Amino acid sequence: MLALLPVVVGFGSALVFGTADFLGGLATKRIGAILSTAIAAAIGILLFLLLALALPGVWSWDAVGWGALSGVFGAAALGLLYACLAIGPMSILSPLTALVSAVVPLVWAVVGGERIGLLGWFGLAIGLVAVGLVGFVPEQGVVRPSVRAVLMAVGSGIMIGANLIAIDRAPDDSGLIPMVANRVANASIMFTIAGVLAVIWLVRRSRARSQHPPGATPLRRPRGVLRAGLRLAIVCGVVDAIANGSMLWGVRIGDLSVMAVLIALYPIGTILLARIVLKERIAPVQYAGLALAIAASALLALD
Repeated sequence: MLALLPVVVGFGSALVFGTADFLGGLATKRIGAILSTAIAAAIGILLFLLLALALPGVWSWDAVGWGALSGVFGAAALGLLYACLAIGPMSILSPLTALVSAVVPLVWAVVGGERIGLLGWFGLAIGLVAVGLVGFVPEQGVVRPSVRAVLMAVGSGIMIGANLIAIDRAPDDSGLIPMVANRVANASIMFTIAGVLAVIWLVRRSRARSQHPPGATPLRRPRGVLRAGLRLAIVCGVVDAIANGSMLWGVRIGDLSVMAVLIALYPIGTILLARIVLKERIAPVQYAGLALAIAASALLALD
């Protein structure tokens, strides 16, 4: 039972992270990536702060410092991820990012002395293959990614892995305090970027208005779309907070190496919701990745 619980928590965290990504993607289409991410992080601050006050936890510089550092890593990971996916091709860069995000904490844990049994190594190896297959979306006429895009994808994966390592380094008796610091740091960075972009947008809008002929009206985003985007971002913040809380629990009750590989399977949640809600097609290679993910989870639980 003790070996099974970390695996269940890790795989469950991946599914919840994938759900948050799905909701965040829908919000991004309506209000933009930076604003939706900032709102989600702000909701996370509120939730974790309330829970941290209600649940036992020792405040310390280590708890706050490692938590804040993980938030900085998370913000950097998100920026690099959006940038590389914008360049494309997503079918190569997305699984590359997920794979690197699993390998970095895995190597860190092994070098740090974490012991893994034979079944565990088989499970981790199969899990890494599953990570690549689940995130791979076959596209017609896929072109080779540029060196710049590959470097950004690798950088994003490293930052995601570093985020998990920082969370794992936080004291076990700190409760949810590292998550409060994580969300504060993340939201501060995102709101700062959103503020700078808003100022740039206002300056450009003012210049565009001065150049418009009389009677011309610039295009605006419908209020209904904005409200829907804000609601989705808020729900995304709640779900993301649940995912981060379960991830924190997972690294405390289980091995970092196992959690790293399982959490990297987060695209499963996004893919399944996209299939159910948006009726998107799941490629056969992704079904194979899902089957391997389940097999890897079973091996890790038996190790």
